[in-house]
Amino acid sequence: MKKLIAFLTAITLCLILSAQPMRPDKVNMDTLNTYPLRSNVVNTAFKKGEKLTYRVHYGFVDAGEAIIEVKDSPQKFDGRPAWHIVGNGYTLGAFNWFFKVRDRYETYIDKQGMIPQRFIRDVNEGGYKISQDYTFHQDKRAVKTQKNETFASPANIQDMLSAYFYARTVDYSNAKVGDVFSFTVFMDDEIFPLKIRYLGKETIKLRAGKFRCMKFQPVVQEGRVFKSDDDLNVWITDDKNKIPILVKSDLMVGSIKMEVVEYEGLANTIAKVD
Repeated sequence: MKKLIAFLTAITLCLILSAQPMRPDKVNMDTLNTYPLRSNVVNTAFKKGEKLTYRVHYGFVDAGEAIIEVKDSPQKFDGRPAWHIVGNGYTLGAFNWFFKVRDRYETYIDKQGMIPQRFIRDVNEGGYKISQDYTFHQDKRAVKTQKNETFASPANIQDMLSAYFYARTVDYSNAKVGDVFSFTVFMDDEIFPLKIRYLGKETIKLRAGKFRCMKFQPVVQEGRVFKSDDDLNVWITDDKNKIPILVKSDLMVGSIKMEVVEYEGLANTIAKVD
């Protein structure tokens, strides 16, 4: 539960914690070749002004809340425009007494390639503080950390928040039950290969209403946070927004649910059922 609440600002934590990480090699930036940046990702899923509010429930208790907002970045990277996406997560009520969380995540995403250029993480989780500032040199396939260490990375690597938005640009219209989609994330100086399996379509009912959704299931490593693949499910709205609207999981101890309770500034009509 501790790790899940600590990552209130990005649904992708559920996937990251279930993957087997790989420690990348440290590299010298001066020895790396330059590769062309990706420029062909079409994004119609979100726009400036989008704001999503998630509520996290542990059992029947409201444990925390996360708010994710999309802004235009005043700064360009390699002369290319970027999104500035900010996520803030915090515990609610009685949870503040025994495990108070105040987390902030920021990512600057290249609009043309949907790849991160910079990632900032400033979290306080029960008194345990983490501060990270990663610069993604996508053209050299490297990531530089706040400790002035540089790690080799695969092409088009994502950070823990940008992955959430890149996944929304993927075309799932021709997906068949059982199809697996893969992503790669740099987190805590490690590389995490993420895989999600498409399970079909469902209509679900939440506090915010009833929604038509696509259902996905992470391909997890059993025995870590989750008992098996069946213990974590993610529902994404079956529309052009492709919002991860609900996450449900059974942990080793207890269960957790994360759902959208408010949304505004969407780029498209949401798949809400009257």
